[in-house]
Amino acid sequence: MEVVIVPDAKAGGELIAEAMAALVRRKPDALLGVATGSTPLPVYEALAAKVRGGAVDVSRARICQLDEYVGLPAGHPESYRSVVLREVVEPLGLSEAAFMGPDGSAEDVQGACEAYDRALAEAGGVDLQLLGIGTDGHIGFNEPCSSLASRTRIKTLTEQTRVDNARFFDGDIEQVPHHVITQGIGTILEARHLVLLATGEGKADAVAATVEGPVASIVPASALQLHPHATVVVDEAAASKLKLTDYFRHTYANKPEWQGL
Repeated sequence: MEVVIVPDAKAGGELIAEAMAALVRRKPDALLGVATGSTPLPVYEALAAKVRGGAVDVSRARICQLDEYVGLPAGHPESYRSVVLREVVEPLGLSEAAFMGPDGSAEDVQGACEAYDRALAEAGGVDLQLLGIGTDGHIGFNEPCSSLASRTRIKTLTEQTRVDNARFFDGDIEQVPHHVITQGIGTILEARHLVLLATGEGKADAVAATVEGPVASIVPASALQLHPHATVVVDEAAASKLKLTDYFRHTYANKPEWQGL
């Protein structure tokens, strides 16, 4: 996989936003997969700025979701659907019709998982999927020891994850759902381009295990090593445990400009 080391989160956001913009210029109806959390916010802010400045027209682009809480109504302010609409879809000037996501409030959750996998395939597949990474190497809600061939499915949140997410629910862990729907690792690997963004020293061990360690379910993100077009963008802090930083810096500095990200 390609590793790109950037000075800080803002530079990483700008780099990935330009890759998304370049994709949309080539393919106006591209399907962009997005993640929630604080890490990808610089990407969305930079892409929205390009749209406002007229650098790219995203009016035909589509947005799809990586994961969703089970049991929250679609309109709940902390449902991931609401978060993506608020942080990505609306700032890009898109309508809700441009958005795809799993139905976390469905009575038949397993059926909703299978329906979302089908919907992604029927939409032509994800062109670029943006990912974050947990300190334990998880992507989406695929926790350690998730099957590397897994499809979109229901997962049980760990107690620590519920504690971490309680800040979004007025600090009340009882409001945090116990279950989520997540794209499986096998589903994620079907995207044409995977871009993982990691920032901060707290992600350094997970990044090193993902990039330089063996492919193993104990580090779900290591599955990116199996993908033909995977890019890992890290700031200096998140890159601090990598052994091959000199190599990564050299190869990116000497990369042909026409290749893009």
